[in-house]
Amino acid sequence: MPVRLRITLLFTAIVFTILGLLCSAVFYNIYTNRQHNAKARLTNRAITTGRLLSQSAIFNSELLQKIDSSTALSFKRKTVQAYDYLNNKVYSFSDHPEDTVFVSHQQLDDARVKKSVYFKINDKDAVAYHYTDKNNRIVIVASGYDDFGNRLLRQLAYFLILSFVGGNIIAFISGLVFSKKLLQPVQKIADEVNEISAQNLTRRIATTQNHDEWNHLSQTLNELLNRLQESFQMQQRFIANASHEISTPLTSISSQLEVSLQRERTAEEYRNVMNSIYQDVRHMSKLTQTLLEFAKASGSAGGIEINPLRLDEIVLRLPSEVAKLKNQYNVLLSFGDLPEDEESLIIYGNEELLFTSIKNIVINACKYSESHEAKVRLSADTSKVYINIEDTGKGIPESELNSIFEPFYRVEDSRSTEGFGLGLSLANRIIKLHKGEIAVESKPGTGTKFTISFIPGKYNNF
Repeated sequence: MPVRLRITLLFTAIVFTILGLLCSAVFYNIYTNRQHNAKARLTNRAITTGRLLSQSAIFNSELLQKIDSSTALSFKRKTVQAYDYLNNKVYSFSDHPEDTVFVSHQQLDDARVKKSVYFKINDKDAVAYHYTDKNNRIVIVASGYDDFGNRLLRQLAYFLILSFVGGNIIAFISGLVFSKKLLQPVQKIADEVNEISAQNLTRRIATTQNHDEWNHLSQTLNELLNRLQESFQMQQRFIANASHEISTPLTSISSQLEVSLQRERTAEEYRNVMNSIYQDVRHMSKLTQTLLEFAKASGSAGGIEINPLRLDEIVLRLPSEVAKLKNQYNVLLSFGDLPEDEESLIIYGNEELLFTSIKNIVINACKYSESHEAKVRLSADTSKVYINIEDTGKGIPESELNSIFEPFYRVEDSRSTEGFGLGLSLANRIIKLHKGEIAVESKPGTGTKFTISFIPGKYNNF
């Protein structure tokens, strides 16, 4: 069912309920008021008849009938009947002689107990009233058809039905108009989104100055498009750079093989060609391994083995592991104020991935420091654990600090240094995958400092 129709039906249902309750309340109130008025008038008529009957010396039955017939009462088909304590009819009057009201003994007994009883006889209202004085104990039954009151009720019923039906029709039409106007911004947003594709990600949804839900939706979608555009651009750059990095050693291998096969060569020459090809193959192997690690870190935590990790144990592995790469690389460890509670140093994640990310930063620090040393410091406060990695290298220009975490990006002064430009990007993704943060400070000529922070917590924080 379309949303527009659902909104219309919901709006109509609300109006239907409100009008139904209102019309029912109005009709019930008028209906009960008419009954109360009819009962009061019939009761007064019964009391008057009882008083006249108690004065039998003055008012006999014939005289009473003349009085009843001449009395102006807004009832049609009036009847007045009186019964003694033995339920014998002692008086009777009727506008029409054939119009006789049958009253049961039970109704008469109820009137004697309750003083006054209201009931219906077909379409007529009736009251049985127990009149007593020092001379008589009689029950007077007065009845009649309230023509004026019932006519007003019928007119009111017609009016309420017309108002109820008309109100619901107006509500349905208004709901259609209202829902169309309400959903117009959504339709406009949907039309604009349909025109946006991977080749046209620069287009954005128009926003207004209104601080409403539709404007918030447009801004949210624009932010999503910004992230998508950035992701597409990063992917395109990554593919272009990866293709270039892979094609370079392949071209070198192909060229060397082609040249070496053009003529017969000595064993030494073949050995030199094979050694050069071997270096290119090793280069491709390292690049492929790095790309696989990068792809793994770019995924989600759902496909990674998660375990509790001690950050101090990871830091303690760095000196020996980095030294295996190059003997001249040296890691200087230091520890700040650490909590006594071991739980404050535990996070949840994948140990090898996290160690790889920190090691990459430490290797960079050793690589670009003149002394090939990296200072690593582990510290903590009440909410976070920090790993600081400092070097004494050339530093990074401020204009390039925002780009160093992009895949294959290399600082201008370091492009001659061995590497692929994936280390920091890989480290950044792994740290973010572990809900950590990484910040960098650098001064050209002084060195660079990386600060990695984690929030110790439970598994559901991963």
